[in-house]
Amino acid sequence: MNEKMKERKILKNRFYLYLTEFFAGMSVMAVELGASRLLAPYFSSSQIVWTIIIGTIMIAMALGNLYGGRSADKKPDPDILYGRILLAAIWIAAIPVLGKYIIIAIAGALIFTVNSNFLIIAAFAACMVVFVFPLFLLGTVTPSLVKYSVSSLDDSGSVVGRLNAFNTIGSIIGTFVPTFISIPAVGTAVSFLIFAGILLALVLVYFLSEKIFKPKLAVGCVLFILCCIFGHDSSFAFWQNDLTYEGESVYNYLQVYENERQVVLSTNVLFGVQSVYRREKELTGMYYDYAMAGPFMAGVSEKPEMDVLILGMGTGTFATQCGRYFGDMNITGVEIDGKITDLARNYFELPEEVPVLEYDGRAYLNVDKGLYDVILVDAYQDITIPFSMSSAEFFRLVRDHLKPDGVLVMNMNMRSREEGSITDYLSDTVSSVFECVSTADVDGSSNRVLFAAADPSYLDRFDAGIAAEENGELARMMKRVRSELVPHEAGGLVMTDDKAPVELLGMKVIDSMIRDEADWYKEIYEERGLEGLLEEL
Repeated sequence: MNEKMKERKILKNRFYLYLTEFFAGMSVMAVELGASRLLAPYFSSSQIVWTIIIGTIMIAMALGNLYGGRSADKKPDPDILYGRILLAAIWIAAIPVLGKYIIIAIAGALIFTVNSNFLIIAAFAACMVVFVFPLFLLGTVTPSLVKYSVSSLDDSGSVVGRLNAFNTIGSIIGTFVPTFISIPAVGTAVSFLIFAGILLALVLVYFLSEKIFKPKLAVGCVLFILCCIFGHDSSFAFWQNDLTYEGESVYNYLQVYENERQVVLSTNVLFGVQSVYRREKELTGMYYDYAMAGPFMAGVSEKPEMDVLILGMGTGTFATQCGRYFGDMNITGVEIDGKITDLARNYFELPEEVPVLEYDGRAYLNVDKGLYDVILVDAYQDITIPFSMSSAEFFRLVRDHLKPDGVLVMNMNMRSREEGSITDYLSDTVSSVFECVSTADVDGSSNRVLFAAADPSYLDRFDAGIAAEENGELARMMKRVRSELVPHEAGGLVMTDDKAPVELLGMKVIDSMIRDEADWYKEIYEERGLEGLLEEL
C-alpha cells in the first residue's frame, strides 16, 4: 500500500472503499434512468433513445475506466479520486437546473441543419453534452479503488471481486429506486438532486474525517445548495406557465392544460396532444370522431347492447363519446399508466362506472376471455409504438376476442406519403389477419384510422347505421368518414413478434415531419429575416 494511502486512516478500513464503490454504481444507474426521463419529453422513450443512452453511458464508463487506471498508476492519491466524485456530484446536481435548456438548445440548433436521423443525432448530442462527463468521472472510481485496495497479490482476486459485487449491488438498487420510488414520488429533478447529495455526502465524510478542509469543498456545497434551490422545479415545458397539472408517473411525463372550450392531456412536450375533452360535449374534431364509425360498423343501431374494449384508454375520450352518442354500452378500458386514469377521473369527467384496468394491452388479451363488438387499439403515441401491439400475433389475439360481426378500430398516428411507411406496415399486418380493411385519413392531423373486420358486410351495417342516425352532428360526421374511407390494398409488409422495426419506421416519419416543418421556417427566415422568424415562433 502506498504512502498516501497510509496517511488516510478512513481508507485503512476497506469497508469505506466498498461503500464508495457501492454508491458510485448506484449513482451511475440512477443517472441513466434519470437521463431517459429527461430526454423522453423531447425525443420520446423509444428503444432508439434507450440505445443511445446506454451506448453513450458505456462510452463514458469505458473512457473513465481507462483514465482512472492510468491516473491511479501515475499518482495514487485518493484525494484526487474523491475530488472527481465531488465534481461529478455537482455536475449531476446541475442537470435539473440546466439540462432541459441545453437539450432544447441542441435540438433547436440541429433541427435546421440535420436532414435525416434527427432523433438519433439530437439525442446522442444531448447525451454527450449533459451526461457523459459526470459518468466518465464515476467511471474512474473502480480502477482507482483497486489500486488503493489491493495490498498484495495474495488477496487481489477476492478484493476486486468484492469491489465489483458492491458496484453491482449498488447498480441494482440504483435501478429500482428511481423507477419505483423517487421519480414517481418526487420527480426526475429531485431524484438527480438526491443521488448527487449522496455522492457529496460520501466526499464530505472522506475529507472531514481526515480533517482536510479545502476551498473546493465549500464551493461544492454552495453550488449544491444553489442547485437544490433552482433545480427542484420538475417542469419540462418551462416555456408554459398555465398548466393545470404537470407531473410524472412510472411510465410518462404528464401535463394537463385547459381553457374555456376543452381539457387536454399531453404525455410529451414536443409530440402533441394525446386526449381531449370538450366542455360543450360536442365532437372533438380529432380521430376520436372517425373512430365512432366502429360501433356503426358493428351494428350499434340493431343491437340492444354493445361490448366495447379500449386498449390504451388514456383519459377515456372515446368511451365518453360512445356513452354520449350511443347511450349505455358495456365499455372496458385497459390503460397501463394508472396515473393517467386518475387524471381522467379528476379532469376529464370519466365516469366511475366505466372500469379501467391497469394492464398492458396485449397481456390483458392473453388472460381475458371476453368477446367484443368493437375493440379500439389506441396505444400508439409518437415514435413509441410498442412492437408487441403491432405484430400479426397481436392482431390474431384481437380477432379471437371479436364477435363474428365485430370490428377492430385502430388509431395510427404517423401517416406518411412515402411508400413503406409505418402505417403501410401496420395496415398490411392487419390485412394478414382480417379479410376486410379500410382506412380514413383524419383532416388536419397526421392520424389515420383503420377499420378491420372478418365479415364483409361491415360497410353495409355502416351505411344502414348512418341512414338511421337521428343526431344530425354525428350523422354528418359519419357521412364524411364514409366518403373518405378507402379499402386497403394489402402488400407484403407484415410485422411479427420476431421482426417489427417500429422504432426505425416511426423515426423516418418523424424525420419527414421535422424536415417539412424546418423547411417552412427556413422559407420565413429567407423572406422576412430573423425578425419574421421570431414573430412566427
